[in-house]
Amino acid sequence: MIFLNISITEWIGYIATAVLLASFTMKHLRALRLVNSVACVLFVLYGILLSKAWPIIISNAAIFSINIYYLYFKKNSKI
Repeated sequence: MIFLNISITEWIGYIATAVLLASFTMKHLRALRLVNSVACVLFVLYGILLSKAWPIIISNAAIFSINIYYLYFKKNSKI
């Protein structure tokens, strides 16, 4: 499927990049981790749609896991 002469796969990659960049503008670390987690999920989807681009999938799944760990299992620490 194509929109504006760009495939849906590429759109997901562009959106993931925009969300990732937006995450680095956050003042609070919790907000950064939440927005960055959304970017990671989009990048994992992007990697899957690219015929299983394993470096993209593995690295973003790992970052997502780290974000979840700090968001939910380290709630009481200062993040």
